[in-house]
Amino acid sequence: MSQINQSGWKPGTPMAAKDAGAHPTVTGNKALMLEEPLIFEIGDSDTYGVDLAETHTDLPSRMGDFARKSDIGLPGLSEPQTIRHYTRLSRQNYGIDLGLFPLGSCTMKHNPRLNEKVARMPGFLDVHPMQPIDTVQGALGVIDELAHWLIELTGMQSVAMSPKAGAHGELCGILCIRAALEARGDARKVVLVPESAHGTNPATAAFAGYTTEDIPANADGRVDLEALKARLGPDVAAVMITNPNTCGLFERDMKAISDAVHEAGGLVYCDGANFNAIMGRVRPGDLGVDAMHINLHKTFSTPHGGGGPGSGPVVLSEALAPFAPLPFVDKDADGNLHIVEEETVGEEHGSSFGRMTAFHGQMGMFTRALTYILSHGADGLRQAAGDAVLNANYVLRRLDDVLHAPFGASGPCMHEALFGDEGFAEGLSTLDLAKGLIDEGFHPMTMYFPLVVHGAMLIEPTETESKDGIDQFVMSMRSLAERAKEGDEALKTAPHHAPRARLDEAQAARKPRLVWTAQSE
Repeated sequence: MSQINQSGWKPGTPMAAKDAGAHPTVTGNKALMLEEPLIFEIGDSDTYGVDLAETHTDLPSRMGDFARKSDIGLPGLSEPQTIRHYTRLSRQNYGIDLGLFPLGSCTMKHNPRLNEKVARMPGFLDVHPMQPIDTVQGALGVIDELAHWLIELTGMQSVAMSPKAGAHGELCGILCIRAALEARGDARKVVLVPESAHGTNPATAAFAGYTTEDIPANADGRVDLEALKARLGPDVAAVMITNPNTCGLFERDMKAISDAVHEAGGLVYCDGANFNAIMGRVRPGDLGVDAMHINLHKTFSTPHGGGGPGSGPVVLSEALAPFAPLPFVDKDADGNLHIVEEETVGEEHGSSFGRMTAFHGQMGMFTRALTYILSHGADGLRQAAGDAVLNANYVLRRLDDVLHAPFGASGPCMHEALFGDEGFAEGLSTLDLAKGLIDEGFHPMTMYFPLVVHGAMLIEPTETESKDGIDQFVMSMRSLAERAKEGDEALKTAPHHAPRARLDEAQAARKPRLVWTAQSE
């Protein structure tokens, strides 16, 4: 798909003057924000960036049926062309190193450079899962020590380190629950999911073969405890609850919820994606949780997407520990670390539900997370959680006079502040405000989630943002909120200063163009 900028310009076509009196440009560039076509449009497959001597050989190909039957069609570019192309594209992107990333629920923490330095140390960077065990004792030691910290911080019995991400961790926890119930001959069929839980929770339960049912929220945005108790019964296998929940609120009845579920014979899964708000302050194990995944990228600052394998360790209660997945790290009688596989499982671990993944492949995530933990210590982690909550409440109270805060009256929020679109002029929406935020130089917040709030705007500043940085964001949000209330028509066509104009998102979803094809003249 050929790139077209917000004025409809294509590479090689003079761009018309946008404003009266403006001089038209022939490049489409906007000052130092350079327009950049696709790489296929700036090179061709008949030229090369380097000169290679021709080679002639009569040796037969070893590729067999896999030999390429046609040219690959990649463009040939010089080194300066290549570097400039990707550098120009990078300047049209937004990341945590540029400014505040207010996505709620996603917890876009700053990734300390110390973490990256340690993860690139020899022995961590180049470790391979097929190495002899005696050559990877240091790497296994990292896994073992990180596991120790996760158990201590959550107050749980054990931890499964192999899950690769949050949703993978959810599946691990639910499979542990299913294995435990089946082991006692009590194969239940229903998982209850509150309205304030993460959207992956019901999907995970359904994938594991369960039927899901909703539990409503009360007027304060928390689980309706009485409705939950009324639904519990012999068919309920578990409750999947997010705490703090997606309304940015702590579930104050969590212990009562766990007690009621256990009394009814079920088990409690807690979505730990928001653990960043409570680490060092609340231990889920003390609240009766049986399984909880931890997103290392949300709580312990490992890269958030695009950085290779993710990591979603799952802490388990005493009731579920015997059913943890393989492989896992253990110590022998001499204190040497080794990996427990299927063929070596003894009576102690014989109840494992099986294997979710081949190896502990996310070594870089483990190393970064442990570096973050050790550089902070227990007191530092506690402070990080407190600062995250403080920043979110600062945003909440700086904006609740210009934006509708549906649960603002129920007390402080936790790590994220939630607003709705109530009071916007007719015809203007949360999407319009978010597009206007791009013109202000900020990435938009999470929109239309959670579903319990109309036109939801979920904002999570995290603990790494300074007051000055948050004040700049708040100033932009206040201005945009006032414009939305006054019916500013310009918001409907925002952004106006970004490299691209507003896209037709409905058409992009329904008719995506996933393969580049040359445009006809």
